[in-house]
Amino acid sequence: MRYKIRLSYDGSAFCGWQIQNNAVTVQGELQNALATLTGTSVPVTGAGRTDTDVNSINYIAHFDLPESVKIEATQLCYKLNAILSQKIVVHEVTEVAEDFHARFDATSREYRYFIHFHKDPFAEKFSYRMRNTLDINKMNEAAKLMLGEHDFSCFEKVGGNNTTSICTVTEARWDTYRPQHADMLGYPCSEGDYIVFTVRANRFLRNMVRAMVGSLIEVGRGKQEPGWIGKLIEFGSRSDAGMSVPGKALFFCGAEYHK
Repeated sequence: MRYKIRLSYDGSAFCGWQIQNNAVTVQGELQNALATLTGTSVPVTGAGRTDTDVNSINYIAHFDLPESVKIEATQLCYKLNAILSQKIVVHEVTEVAEDFHARFDATSREYRYFIHFHKDPFAEKFSYRMRNTLDINKMNEAAKLMLGEHDFSCFEKVGGNNTTSICTVTEARWDTYRPQHADMLGYPCSEGDYIVFTVRANRFLRNMVRAMVGSLIEVGRGKQEPGWIGKLIEFGSRSDAGMSVPGKALFFCGAEYHK
């Protein structure tokens, strides 16, 4: 029987999603919990890889259980949450068709990256603080050049093992926002103190979003003009692009499926 699992996790506790030797990963923790629960090895396949410190909301994965394991989906959810650490929560476990695949059936994935400009002890864990403000209008002008189907190898971590670097980006934009502790608790802040980058694509390369954000920051700081992003995508390599920003402020925000 194949099951789809929807979960969220605080990436600060893990060396990314994908299982590694001698490292704590989300995939590894899930597989260990399932082994404890079922008494058998249960491989788990996720919607995509996330790097060290990167967080996820409504991440999708799937796994198969042998017919000999008799546990209802609702009980799987309850028992997995009892075993897993506080850094991972399972929202839902559902039975799905045997051919459902969390990675290959996903038609799009979304990430968001958070930045703040003033010292804020309540934003620090999940947002990247910059000492200087950024020109969000120029960054949005540059982000539009990322839309469409392109070879994004200029944003791909060197040594990636993808068979192709071509991705189709359908959304890429910066917005201002007010954090919850400002709206609900009265934390003092001003318009524009917090910004978020939203990007959606059919697939992402390793380290791609963090490099995209780092490159857009170069535009926002006035180090590059917006048109530089288009030239970078067309002609550039990873060494030509901007820095890779810290993973703690990046969130995988779910995947869409036709099935």
